[in-house]
Amino acid sequence: MSENSWRNFQSGYILGEKKKSLFCKSKKSIIGMIVFLILIPGIFYFKINTPEKKDILPKAIKKQVQLSKNQLSQIISNTKFNKIDKNIFIEDTPEGKYKITTSIDVYLQQYLLSLMDRLKPLTRGKPQRIALVVMEPDTGKIIAMTGFDLKNPDTNPCMESDYPAASIFKIVTAAAAVETLGYKPNTKLYFNGNKHTLYKRQLKDVKNKYTSKTTFSRAFAESINPIFGKIGKNYLGKEKLDHYAGAFGFNQVIPAEFAFESGTFKSDGNEYHLAELGCGFNTDTTISPIFGAMLISAIVNSGNIILPSIVEHVNGSDGQIIYKNKTTPYKEALQPQTAAIMMKLMERTITKGTAKKSFRGVKRDKVLSKILIGGKTGSLYNKGHTIKYDWFTGFGKEKTTDRKIVLSIVVGHGKYIGTRASAYAKMILKQYFKKTLDATAKL
Repeated sequence: MSENSWRNFQSGYILGEKKKSLFCKSKKSIIGMIVFLILIPGIFYFKINTPEKKDILPKAIKKQVQLSKNQLSQIISNTKFNKIDKNIFIEDTPEGKYKITTSIDVYLQQYLLSLMDRLKPLTRGKPQRIALVVMEPDTGKIIAMTGFDLKNPDTNPCMESDYPAASIFKIVTAAAAVETLGYKPNTKLYFNGNKHTLYKRQLKDVKNKYTSKTTFSRAFAESINPIFGKIGKNYLGKEKLDHYAGAFGFNQVIPAEFAFESGTFKSDGNEYHLAELGCGFNTDTTISPIFGAMLISAIVNSGNIILPSIVEHVNGSDGQIIYKNKTTPYKEALQPQTAAIMMKLMERTITKGTAKKSFRGVKRDKVLSKILIGGKTGSLYNKGHTIKYDWFTGFGKEKTTDRKIVLSIVVGHGKYIGTRASAYAKMILKQYFKKTLDATAKL
């Protein structure tokens, strides 16, 4: 074969292979186009007729919208917790229905409501205002809350804070004296004049033939005003009183799940006013009954205050839990050793102090003899001298277990003095621990 013939053969062969390749590619493109045109309508049909993935998920695994504490606060803002006799109720709102499960002890709450029902028909000795709060100090859970206000029947008196704190403030003054002045229960103290008055002459540090000697624990238990007036004015002063009032939570917005006011404490620096503040002999210092329970919880809970709560959990309209309570520390008010000394002072109030009469016979009682009881009383007229406020704040703790509660009770007596706050405290402690001790005995 000649060279030209060979070159012609190669050129022809290469041209033929290119044509074959082009034909194959064209053939594949045509087939691909046909397949594409066939599949597109099917894909489109499948797309528009297939539910969204989120719609075919089981309801049980859908993400639930959780309630915040602020949202819960709005939902329960109008709930009359002082009047409910159940621990579960329904709140119907524009956003939906909510099932609220509370920490209320129905047995104890119904008992307190029955006490209130007995008071209302009275014509003599019926209080103008009364509020009772029972709380677990280590969890902050309110297990009972009731009361009434004859002038303002739609309010919850347990959350109001216009009650004069009276001698309940001696708890703050005493704690400050223990931590900053080194006071012990047996520290020797002196005063002149009557135990329950507060004159300027009683605030002088003098000792004469009219001077009475006492101890710190006795001064607290018997609520001796001149002693605590001198502590406030002469030994603590404005700065320390302000500091310890703040340490307990006075003048602060408590970030709880329900709205209530704490307490008001204001010192103007006037020396006599400092004495009045130190012993609680004034109408300027005020507290709410719930805040009174918080003060005692600091003592019983080794100096720590837990935020009060009343809601255990909330179920949404679909039954799912959308809020669950968590025990939340609020602040450390005291050192543990200070709290331990304060408990001793409060125990003496029951055995030898201002609450002795109400708690007479405790050692012989089948229930109360098995618990440690401590407290602080206080009494003071309002500014108009029309209502005499009578306080008991305290605790009960089983001797053989760690079960304990704190109480805060205030009774606003009218013309006639009826049942005192410390008497209600005794009734509540017996009712609550009778149930728990009976339950323990059955185990």
